[in-house]
Amino acid sequence: MFLGTLTGSLLTAPLAAKAQRADKVVRVGFVDAVSSRNVPWIAAFERRLMELGYVEGKNLAIEFRTAEGRTDRLQALATELVGLKPDVIVASAGPDGTLALKHATSIMPRRSA
Repeated sequence: MFLGTLTGSLLTAPLAAKAQRADKVVRVGFVDAVSSRNVPWIAAFERRLMELGYVEGKNLAIEFRTAEGRTDRLQALATELVGLKPDVIVASAGPDGTLALKHATSIMPRRSA
């Protein structure tokens, strides 16, 4: 599953169900066109995950990739993230990021437990 846009309602549904398995590390792939990880809305995203019981390094791993303003890099970054087999991919790179993910996979592969 990947999210083309970042909204609280979309974020809470798929991850809240997984919060009950404390032994499982949830992997979130994150691709952005320009932002570094240190921007307010990404901090809000991480804060919401913490409210849901996810702590990076404990039961959460976030794989963050940025194209640093070079949209020609989005396809390679999307392909790399799909190869990591995350539980969710968040594309905050606008239509270009969503399209890159669409080309990288039509169905998110599931990790084996």
